Amino acid sequence: MAAFTPEAFKKEFIAILDYWGKYGPDPEKGGFYGRVSYENQPVKDSPRSVVLTGRLLWTFSLAHRLLKEAKYLTLADRAYQQLVKNFIDSEHGGVYWSVNADGSPLETKKQIYGNAFAMYGLAEYYRVTHFKPALEKAQSLFEVIEKHAFDPVNGGYREAFARDWSPTDDYILSKSPWNKSMNTHLHLVEAYTNLYSVWPDAKLKKQTAGMLDAIITHIVNPKTETMQLFFDEKWKAKDHIVSFGHDIEASWLLFETAEILHDKKLIARMKKKSIAMAIAASKGLGPDGALNYEYDPETKHTQTDRSWWVAAEQLVGFYNAYQLTKDAQFKTKAEKSWDYIVNEFVDHERGEWFGTVKEDGTPVKGDKINFWKCPYHNARACAEMWRRLGKA
Repeated sequence: MAAFTPEAFKKEFIAILDYWGKYGPDPEKGGFYGRVSYENQPVKDSPRSVVLTGRLLWTFSLAHRLLKEAKYLTLADRAYQQLVKNFIDSEHGGVYWSVNADGSPLETKKQIYGNAFAMYGLAEYYRVTHFKPALEKAQSLFEVIEKHAFDPVNGGYREAFARDWSPTDDYILSKSPWNKSMNTHLHLVEAYTNLYSVWPDAKLKKQTAGMLDAIITHIVNPKTETMQLFFDEKWKAKDHIVSFGHDIEASWLLFETAEILHDKKLIARMKKKSIAMAIAASKGLGPDGALNYEYDPETKHTQTDRSWWVAAEQLVGFYNAYQLTKDAQFKTKAEKSWDYIVNEFVDHERGEWFGTVKEDGTPVKGDKINFWKCPYHNARACAEMWRRLGKA
C-alpha cells in the first residue's frame, strides 16, 4: 500500500506543481500553453481556455499560501496577467470561453462554468496577495452573473449566453431547452464559496446558500442520492445518467460550502446529504478501488474508464465521509483510492498523472495539459489530504 501520510500527500502536491512550473509556461507568448502532449512537448499554437487559466491561477495561489515560496506566486502572477489581459471582456463584462495562442478572442460566449473558474482563481489570488483589483474583478463577475444568469422565478442559474449576454443555443455542455446543469451549479457554488471566504458580503451569502439549496432540492435525486446532469428552466431532468466522480466531488464540496457560510442548519442538512451521496457513489467502485466513470440506468451501460479527476475527488470525498462518520469503511476506500492513484495514475517517468486509465490498468497516452487537463483536481486533492491528515 502507498504511504497514506501528510508527507506523502505534500510530496505529490509539490511534484504536480513542479511539473506545471516546468512545462506549462509559454516563454514566447506569455501565460501558459493551451496544450502539452504526452511526451511533454508544447503545441504552441493551441487555443487557451478560461477554465485552464482560472484553475492555474487558483492552484498556484493556493500553493503560495500553503508553501510560502516565491516561485509559486510568480506563476500565479503569470496566470493572473493572462486572465486579465486576454479573457476579460471589458465591453460586455464576464470572460471569454477561449482565446487563440496570441491572446485574441476565439470563443466569446459567456459560459457560466468558465466565469465561475475565473472567479474561483481571482478570489484565491486576492487571498494571498491582497491585490484589490483582483477582488474587484471577482466581484464584477459575481454582479454580471447575478444580473444575467440567475433565475429569480425557478432558482438556479442559466447555462450560457452570447458575448453580449443575449440568449444563445450554444451551451457547449448541453443544448436548449436544457439550460441548467449540475456541472455549472457545482462549480459556481464552489466559486461563490471561495469569493465569500475573502468577501463576506450579505447578498453573496444569500445567493450561495440559495444555490446550495437548489442543488440539494433539484439536482440531487432524493431516491438515489445521485445527481442528475441537465435540466430545463423549471428543473425537469433530461436523463438519469450517474456521474460517479461528480457525485463524490459534490459530497465534500457542498459540505465545505455549508461550513464556510457558518450556517448551522445548512451544515446539519448537508452533513446527512454528504454521507448519503458518498454511500451512493460507492456503488460505482470497481474491485480495484477506483470509480467507474458513469452509469446509464436506462441502458444499464457502465463507462468503466478511470479518470484522473475522478480518482482525485474520490480520495477526498471518501476521506471526508470518514471524518463525518468515523466509519472505517470510508477510510479504507480513501486509502485504496490513493493506492490506485500512486500505482496507476502517477506517471513516474514523465511527470504528472495520466488523464485516463482503462479498466485493465492500461494508461491512455493522452495530453498532459489541455483545455480540461489541469492541476486543479489532483493538486487540490493532495493539498486537502495533507491538511486533513495533520498539516499544522
